[in-house]
Amino acid sequence: MAKGVHFCDGRKANPVFGEARLPCVPADFSGWLRIVARTAALAALVAHGGCSTLPTAGPTNAFANMDRIDPASLPFVMVKLTGDVEDILDRNAVRLGRAFHDRRGPSEIRFGVGDTVSVTVFEAAAGGLFIPADAGVRPGNYVTLPNQQVDTQGNITVPYAGPIKAQGRTAVQVQAAIVAALKNRALEPQAVVALVDQRASSISVLGEVGTPSRFPASASGERLLDAISRAGGPRNPGYDTWVMLEREGRQAAAPFAALLEQPANNIFVRPQDTIYVFTQPQTFVAFGASGQQGQFPFGAWRLSIAEALGKAGGLNDNLADPASVYLYRGERREVAEQLGVDCTRFGGPVIPIIYSLNLRDPNGYFLAQKFEMRNKDVIFTSNASSVETSKILTYVRLMTATVNDPLMAAVNAYTVKGLAMGTGSTTVVNTTSSVK
Repeated sequence: MAKGVHFCDGRKANPVFGEARLPCVPADFSGWLRIVARTAALAALVAHGGCSTLPTAGPTNAFANMDRIDPASLPFVMVKLTGDVEDILDRNAVRLGRAFHDRRGPSEIRFGVGDTVSVTVFEAAAGGLFIPADAGVRPGNYVTLPNQQVDTQGNITVPYAGPIKAQGRTAVQVQAAIVAALKNRALEPQAVVALVDQRASSISVLGEVGTPSRFPASASGERLLDAISRAGGPRNPGYDTWVMLEREGRQAAAPFAALLEQPANNIFVRPQDTIYVFTQPQTFVAFGASGQQGQFPFGAWRLSIAEALGKAGGLNDNLADPASVYLYRGERREVAEQLGVDCTRFGGPVIPIIYSLNLRDPNGYFLAQKFEMRNKDVIFTSNASSVETSKILTYVRLMTATVNDPLMAAVNAYTVKGLAMGTGSTTVVNTTSSVK
């Protein structure tokens, strides 16, 4: 006959009327509980001491505690975004007018090798060097020489005057040189020099314009927009179009729209300038606790960080720490020095800088409206501290559940087996108060 199942109160189980009581576990079950407790404690320590092992989209808001770290040990520099910082960046923004300091008006057209020149010599009366005495009735006492090109030595030839230097001179200067060479032989000579075919003083407009071409420089003076319009204007939207100017071995580029919005960029072109118009869509990347993550186009030639955050869906209300918004950018060494950065530990012309923006401060939104984005900037928004704490608690619960679930399954199986077979000296823990 099967033995009755014993409960902790000493009574036997009633086979007809069951009670809401659980069987007692074996005496060694307290050891199992100690194992579970130690495992939970170990999981908590591991989670707390190894937060870097938790999943995340990037650096945490530990950046806020950068003052506790030796700056010399970091491969970058942290700069807090302030009004003074924005003023320095604005003063050092790349502009054509700043790259090329020649701010004079239109330049004079000077002859060069390959130019075709016309020379006319006048004398005061017939019987001189060029006008014979028996010339008869003439419309004027002058002679027009055949057109000639400036040779590779930079000279033109005038009879009885010999080679005359023309390269690098204006028409007035060449006329004076001819008169000086003929004054002792001709009768009060005068000369008129004109440019018939201008080859040396030309401007080239290339790239994505209506009609890439090379055309003579205008003596009246032309600015960049004038030269681009002569070539048919840009073919693509202005906000994705850039203009590069090459002059005397130097290059500088600016957005096409900047020529319209900032007159200082629309400088006068010079002979031998090369203008290259190209398309380069400007983009930035957003990571972290923003509304969306990915690469986003500017869609305009100028974009503030406030507008960039808006394009990325703003800050995620459930994840983001508004005080921990960071922008990654490489700045020129001279700009970094003006920002107060110690550049001696960095090599090369570009210094890696991380700008920090605090949007918990209402003034941060005014700073964000003024701070201009640049092509290929990276924005990272850190998670709030509560998000990291929630991750740790979830990790601890996962660890404890991993150990606890098999043990509870074993206990339940042991209990069901004892109740079903009614064998052994199984005892049961009464979880309810006795009913008398």
